[in-house]
Amino acid sequence: MSALGLFPVENFTVAIGCETKCDSVPQALWYFAAETVAVPRQGVPLAGYDPHLRLEDDLHSWVKRISCSDEPDYPPLIWLGSPSVLRAARVTAQGQGLITPQGEFKLQLAERLPLNSSWFDASSLTFFGEHSAKLRGCCHGETFVARTFWPESWRLTEIVDSPVPVLSPTALRDLVRSSPAHAPFATVSLWQKSRRRTPGEGQPILGLMLNGAQGDDDEAHSGHFAVMTGRVGEGGRIDDWLVNNFYTLDAESEKGIIAAPVPLDNYLGDLNSGQAWYRPSWMLVATLAEPRAAHRLQSAFGRVFNQFYRHQFAYNHARANCAGISVTTARALGWQVPARGPESWFRAILALPLVALRERSLVKGKAMFDYLTEDQTRLYPAAAFAEMGGDLLRLVAGQAGRPLGEFEAMLAADVEQIVFIRLPQIPSSRAWGSFPAENSIEYRARVPKDPAQRQIVPVPPRPFPPELRDPRTPTEPLGRADYAVIGWGLAIVALVVFILRRLLA
Repeated sequence: MSALGLFPVENFTVAIGCETKCDSVPQALWYFAAETVAVPRQGVPLAGYDPHLRLEDDLHSWVKRISCSDEPDYPPLIWLGSPSVLRAARVTAQGQGLITPQGEFKLQLAERLPLNSSWFDASSLTFFGEHSAKLRGCCHGETFVARTFWPESWRLTEIVDSPVPVLSPTALRDLVRSSPAHAPFATVSLWQKSRRRTPGEGQPILGLMLNGAQGDDDEAHSGHFAVMTGRVGEGGRIDDWLVNNFYTLDAESEKGIIAAPVPLDNYLGDLNSGQAWYRPSWMLVATLAEPRAAHRLQSAFGRVFNQFYRHQFAYNHARANCAGISVTTARALGWQVPARGPESWFRAILALPLVALRERSLVKGKAMFDYLTEDQTRLYPAAAFAEMGGDLLRLVAGQAGRPLGEFEAMLAADVEQIVFIRLPQIPSSRAWGSFPAENSIEYRARVPKDPAQRQIVPVPPRPFPPELRDPRTPTEPLGRADYAVIGWGLAIVALVVFILRRLLA
């Protein structure tokens, strides 16, 4: 392993979170106390944060001060999951051993989390019997305890040209929906500046990640979204690209996911948290002549993670989810990601009291209001992927239809090729996933009408220690739903006053 995303691996120290002594924010290390992480060594440029400012204000203030640099700011940490790596490993026919260039090992799987409802099975063994694998895990004598499985055939090598032009969000959405979850890995060139098809080793990249809907979780039909950066590895390897994965910090995930910058092989292939074990995925990857746009984007995400771990803003499924945080960061840099706008203010106004009464929960009524009034590009991972991807394709083709800002001009000048990558769901005992829903109508069509039939995994909370809260952290402002509740309250009071006056007249 020579790199972690854009960063040279020698600039990190690998340790268990609770054992690290570094300049990372203490709140970040608290979340990874029992996890293997890579933390930046002293002397490298670290991403900062302003403890007094909310996310967007901090990013806008920072953008005004930055200039292009030869090296990006480092994030507070990178979540590795395991300390050891084996490459070119072959699983034996019975699944009890590994054959590697370093010798033969007994194979043991990492511990399955109690809330994880599926696991590696005979179909997984068959799949990895056909692929050499990169494994992350721990070596105990002659036994390798594997935590992550990554098919080494998933790389940028045999890239074919797209048979049809893909420049719009609709065309990109159709490409995502054109194949089932078990369709094989594929790489398709959607645009290229020259006839060179295979990216060069070390070439910087900037990419978008879309994970599909799960087949056995009625809270996960919208999928997941992330932005990634990195460099093309030897032989077209992509496993060490860095995915900026945002996930709620205030609950213990049944998959063991913790929000963090994470290598692609860990993000997709971890036996418990890996997205490829749950659903199919798609990536849109831009190879770059210069790393400056990727540097700036990764530096911005470092600031976002610093704020996120310190609870300067909270994950919110409607207002600040994986898509919303990513799109907000890109827009703050000057990428004018198109907005789809809200689904319906009218429906939202009516839904707030109706849902609150039906569910006997004002919180659920307010959440529905926020879902229906949020910009769909920020709300739905599929919409974020289509709009950002479609806009990137138009930028490089000179069809943006608007004056370009500094960051957009970097992209337009530096992108050499845009590749669409399809990654299948890895077979296991889990049901097959599908493409993600991109609006509330599609979402509701997939959820059983009878609540008793819905598949939902309850997860325990993860309380944030009061002693780690910074008194300088800004308070969360009132949201749209809060003002809607106030409006409904005033309307009810006005109606009651009107009725009383008529009765007393």
